[in-house]
Amino acid sequence: MRLSTYFLPTLKETPNDAQIVSHRLMLRSGMIAQECAGIYHWLPLGLRVLQKVEEIVRQSMNEAGFLEVLMPTLQPAELWEESGRYDAYGKEMLRITDRHDRRLLYGPTAEEAITDIVRRFMKSYKDLPRVLYQIQWKFRDEIRPRFGVMRGREFLMKDAYSFDLDAESARETYRRVMHTYMVTFKRLGLKAIPVRADTGPIGGDLSHEFHVFASTGESDIYYDKAFDALDLKGDENDLNQLMNLYAMADTMHDPKNCPVPQEQLNHTKGIEIGHIFYSGTKYSDSMKATVMGEMGKQIPLESGCYGIGVSRLVGALIEAHHDDYGIIWPESVAPFKIGLINLKKGDSLSDETCEKIYHTLLSQGKEVLYDDRDESIGVKFSTMDLIGIPTQIIVGPRGLKDGNVEIKNRRTGEKILCTLDNLYQRI
Repeated sequence: MRLSTYFLPTLKETPNDAQIVSHRLMLRSGMIAQECAGIYHWLPLGLRVLQKVEEIVRQSMNEAGFLEVLMPTLQPAELWEESGRYDAYGKEMLRITDRHDRRLLYGPTAEEAITDIVRRFMKSYKDLPRVLYQIQWKFRDEIRPRFGVMRGREFLMKDAYSFDLDAESARETYRRVMHTYMVTFKRLGLKAIPVRADTGPIGGDLSHEFHVFASTGESDIYYDKAFDALDLKGDENDLNQLMNLYAMADTMHDPKNCPVPQEQLNHTKGIEIGHIFYSGTKYSDSMKATVMGEMGKQIPLESGCYGIGVSRLVGALIEAHHDDYGIIWPESVAPFKIGLINLKKGDSLSDETCEKIYHTLLSQGKEVLYDDRDESIGVKFSTMDLIGIPTQIIVGPRGLKDGNVEIKNRRTGEKILCTLDNLYQRI
């Protein structure tokens, strides 16, 4: 992609209402633009990152054997009245009426919708266990939306729902999903800690939130210092260690009953990026979702629900990976892997060399953003650092006289000289 023809509306100044790093950098780098309070346009650069995060989440879910569906954003009010949540959910739910006076709502979550699907099509114990998930836009009418995509009203969410025959298998599914989340966050370049949490309006008696540590986090996290020493690989051993470690959100932590000595306890701020619940038969009881058991009896389904804030993850990644100059994307989610900078557009040797490098990299399947603009060197450097491309190739007439170009690592700031012959091998 040539930057001269790309839509990248970067800002020199930080908007006054941007209070946290991720919100500031997403606006300044031209990733998003605000439509109204808590609702954002995802512009080309931001959309590329969002889609990569989404695909990593999808890949991990599929590898675990979970099945993707896509449900409507609008849901009939009657389903929520069946579960008893229509009035209980509160003002965060956006309720609407269509031209035929049918009551609808813009789904903040989809337990009722998925339970309705399951009760219609799953009739036997042989249909279980089953985990269905979707990646779909949600809406919650936050009373005070803030922090950009971290707490917006409209957001992209991966929501999964499990259905099992008994409590034991349901809790085993819960563990499978927790393991899948660990794999997902590791692939994204994040170290997330699961903490015991309130179940809230979802219901059930077992719940974990996944947090990444950040000074801008809204939650107070209390956890065993042993977590800091863990080298998480995403395997079963990690899962056992994490489930046995003490980690609590502020609403659950009780200093009087804390099993960890105070000197072994850390306190920090966290950003919630995922939440999982074991909800038992809460929805199957109220919505009469049963299957025929092996002994010929109707059995209510045991269920769980599991969310990852896909759009929120983009903000969390920036909170975890940035410096004074801008974003530092992990390779897995970078909008482009390579930034090619032509230091002197109009110089025949620089132009010719950049064109050759650009087309060679594209032919190799590399994602390249080529800054071919007629701008100053300072503007080009600051733009590439701001948007966080992991590897920069810097081409100018001075280096080309000796047959060299420069390669910069955005994360470390390290720069090396490289001959044109060795360039493709080095990157």
